[in-house]
Amino acid sequence: QVQLVESGGGLVQAGGSLRLSCAASGSIFSLNTMAWYRQAPRKQRERVASITFGGSTNYDDSVKGRFTISRDNAKNTVSLQMNSLKPEDTGLYYCNTNPPFKSGLGRDRREYWGQGTQVTVSS
Repeated sequence: QVQLVESGGGLVQAGGSLRLSCAASGSIFSLNTMAWYRQAPRKQRERVASITFGGSTNYDDSVKGRFTISRDNAKNTVSLQMNSLKPEDTGLYYCNTNPPFKSGLGRDRREYWGQGTQVTVSS
């Protein structure tokens, strides 16, 4: 069964911290690079951090030095520690593979996304 379940979002004041977690089914997690994406209101979804199976990480410049991505390969989980949060970090956060996982066959093949977890940072 294909599954991505994100959790840990919430409302926090600027400068605060949150830790997001994601549980992925083995068929998605496997040996894939995992990533966290966010979608702010009226904006396209963007990738903010990624981590390879071996633990190499990459961050968007907007979160570098504030966010830390990690993964537990034994538990098929990936986390995002977010510190020094800013109002512009507000959005719906998703985890997925990088590039995003696709399911289905033929014309029904499309990207699969979980429900996401909402992060709201107040000024």
